[in-house]
Amino acid sequence: MTFQENYLENIRKLFRYYKSMGDQSLERLTEEEIHFRFEENSNNAAQIAKHMAGNMLSRWTDFLNSDGEKEWRNRENEFVDDFKTKADLMEYWEKGWNAVFTAIDPLQVEDLEKVAYIRNEGHSVLEAINRQLGHYSYHVGQLVVISKAIKGKNWQSLSIPKGQSKAFNQEKFQQDKSRKNFI
Repeated sequence: MTFQENYLENIRKLFRYYKSMGDQSLERLTEEEIHFRFEENSNNAAQIAKHMAGNMLSRWTDFLNSDGEKEWRNRENEFVDDFKTKADLMEYWEKGWNAVFTAIDPLQVEDLEKVAYIRNEGHSVLEAINRQLGHYSYHVGQLVVISKAIKGKNWQSLSIPKGQSKAFNQEKFQQDKSRKNFI
């Protein structure tokens, strides 16, 4: 496997990993909790998820053929908490992620050097992917922190639970060495 093939395989897994972390964080919140804000100027989980989906739809729709900042995108509206139900929010969230996977899953090694524009600034496809992966992981981290803070003692860890690192590592080191993705 070439470096470029490995990269494409890895980013497909990473986008799915961050989607899963976001999914689990949102799933743990009730209808009311997705709208909870810690203070007036902070964003709640619904606003963050809406912004992410809006960004995804803009960036990945017609990827490589049109600018990633679509004329129809209203970024400011992405921060307006106007979803009436959690189900509506989750439908929009899924629509955003579907745009990501529809664009990245068919990519081939030769596509990595093509140019993708975002606000008229050219990026190699590799750079555009890295830009969005960083953006989405940042916001998924916010969703995790918000969900964890809301749930408090009822939070169930999305990774190695506090106090269980030693046992986790022992189990890993009892296995034979192998090359694989952590996801």
